[in-house]
Amino acid sequence: MKIKKRTTIYDIAEKLNITASSVSRALNNSNYVNENTKKLILKTAEELNYKRNTLASNLRKGHSKTIGIVVPRINQNFFSNVIAGIEEATYQKDYNLIICQSSESQSKEIKCVNTLINQHVDCIVISVSVDGTDYQHLQNVLDHGIQLIQFDRVTDELETLKVINDNEQASFEAVSHMIEQGYKRISLLEGPQNLQIFRQRKTGYLNALKKYDLPIIDELIVENAWTKELGAEATRKLLSLNEPPDAIFASTSDFSALGVLEVATAMGFKVPGQLGICGYSNEAFTELTSPSITTIDQFSSYMGKTIANLYFQEMENKEDVEVVPKIISIKPKLIIRSSTKKNGD
Repeated sequence: MKIKKRTTIYDIAEKLNITASSVSRALNNSNYVNENTKKLILKTAEELNYKRNTLASNLRKGHSKTIGIVVPRINQNFFSNVIAGIEEATYQKDYNLIICQSSESQSKEIKCVNTLINQHVDCIVISVSVDGTDYQHLQNVLDHGIQLIQFDRVTDELETLKVINDNEQASFEAVSHMIEQGYKRISLLEGPQNLQIFRQRKTGYLNALKKYDLPIIDELIVENAWTKELGAEATRKLLSLNEPPDAIFASTSDFSALGVLEVATAMGFKVPGQLGICGYSNEAFTELTSPSITTIDQFSSYMGKTIANLYFQEMENKEDVEVVPKIISIKPKLIIRSSTKKNGD
């Protein structure tokens, strides 16, 4: 099927035998075009199915009214809710969104960022991928004069606007809760330690053990168990130990916690009687599993609105002055469900 060429102001001008500048003025409701001519131009534009190129128009005014978003996974509840929160706030300001997925690959993340730069977006919002080691592509964003806001997974290498959670405190509260339920050999499934977010969650875990005078047992701390598959693999090994853990804190995600639950059930461990399980992020499925999974709500929709409002606030205050780096921390909430209620309360 042949694709029809998009109508331009030159097509309208040719049809009416007038100048393109006259068409442009009429479409912009200029007083320099008489009313009869303006009506004729608007009528012809409608007949030819003319659509205004808002990006080009905005760029002529010095901005694109477009925000680019790069997330590791669009299909995870946390990231999709952040995007929804951003969209709700930007819609009120008549801004457009371009959404990209890195699929946890920094090489793909770099391509996404470069594409957004080439699209002349006003701002790039990003949560970095797990395998990131070099962040020159993010410095490149700043070098192009584009606002950069990092959220959730952020890099310390760049001082930018950031919206994060208090991950250390949330993990501390989660592990403290499990200890108070009577669990004493609590395993940690941790994420890649090159990312600050996972280092903070590990610190919270360690601080809780220290507060309750429980020993730190190296074989109960598993590195890079951040997906459902890796969580399941780690759980099989942990529950096969001579002294298996009596609780597992999947500090990386609820998907990892789901892998824990599936393997524990298959191996005959009763949850929460023999094994407590806590995840992270409050994915929708955590309420539906049997038993339901204790988790940590990061208030993702609110985080998205906060990100968008932070951008608009900075833009309103901007008077050709360099943006001062700012960090906004949102306190998460521990959601206690059946998977850790060893005492039944």
